Amino acid sequence: MMQDLASLVSGSLVGFVLGLIGGGGSIIAVPLLLYTVGVASPHVAIGTSAIAVSLSAAGNLLNHARNGMVKWPCAVSFSAAGVIGAWAGSTLAMRLPGNQLLALFGLVMIVVGIVMLVRKDAKGNSEVRLSMATARELMPLLLAVGFAVGALSGFFGIGGGFLIVPGLMLATGMPIAYAIGTSLVAVSVFGAATASNYALAGLVDLRVAGFFILGGLLGGLAGTMAGGQLSKSKALLTMVFAGFVVLIGVYVTAKGAMTFVG
Repeated sequence: MMQDLASLVSGSLVGFVLGLIGGGGSIIAVPLLLYTVGVASPHVAIGTSAIAVSLSAAGNLLNHARNGMVKWPCAVSFSAAGVIGAWAGSTLAMRLPGNQLLALFGLVMIVVGIVMLVRKDAKGNSEVRLSMATARELMPLLLAVGFAVGALSGFFGIGGGFLIVPGLMLATGMPIAYAIGTSLVAVSVFGAATASNYALAGLVDLRVAGFFILGGLLGGLAGTMAGGQLSKSKALLTMVFAGFVVLIGVYVTAKGAMTFVG
């Protein structure tokens, strides 16, 4: 069936980008599901992509955890607040007309692309720990930022790593390498909460999700191998992909906004 093949290929593309440059691929999942796979509803596209986002993050988390790059107490606190935000955000999104949601999603894509272009790998304190001694200082920001980022992640059905990583750095002062590893816990949880909420509303296409996830696994392996070969060009690849995301965001925004004019 053509839709199954399109789902497989689209998932492979998302997985390849994630494996190649280490992030950002999930932002193109919704446009691919809408314009390549042929999913009719923006809501179903968001609900379906959330499953793939969650599982992809969980798979990447294993490697970061094995390398000791996940600060678990910070991750759990951040994610606990964020999962409430993700449920609230996805509930609100389901109440918006699909085309309005699509226009907003396009704007977020533009922001994500710009952030990827300008983000610098800032230094931080690799020794930061959430403990009884530091909880009074760290916990308020972890919970507040976690809830806010979770709400945005749930609203748009995206991993939200481009927000979670700087959010963790802001709340704790940890270096970006630890923030990336720690963020994958939140991405997994937020995606699962969003997907569950959409599934309960009947807004998830499980068949499409299955082929999309299978493609993502295959593409991820290929992207990881290619990333090893092209490690010196990763910064350039990230910039090219970021520009691509901005262009798609402009198209998606225009597509959604046209319904207001028409």
